[in-house]
Amino acid sequence: MTGKGVDQGDERGYGAAPWWAELGTVGSAALIVFGALVAVWVFFRLPGTPENLAQGYYQAAKVAAIGLVMAGSALLGRRRARNAAAEETNEREERA
Repeated sequence: MTGKGVDQGDERGYGAAPWWAELGTVGSAALIVFGALVAVWVFFRLPGTPENLAQGYYQAAKVAAIGLVMAGSALLGRRRARNAAAEETNEREERA
């Protein structure tokens, strides 16, 4: 086949970002709390706890770590935006 007349578009039916990319600060806090709740669940060995407790703690730590990284990234982005706006305001005042 020569491929003539075949549309080679790069459109995908899904986003290229991971599922947690658009959660924001509130979603990050929710993931941190959920990870802590899972760790407490494993600690008290409530129903659904895996046989190997280390596996349960590992899963809880992964969820909490994703939340912590996202929260740090969101807060860092806010700080950078605030500093950029402050610098822009200072430049306008110096020109006037």
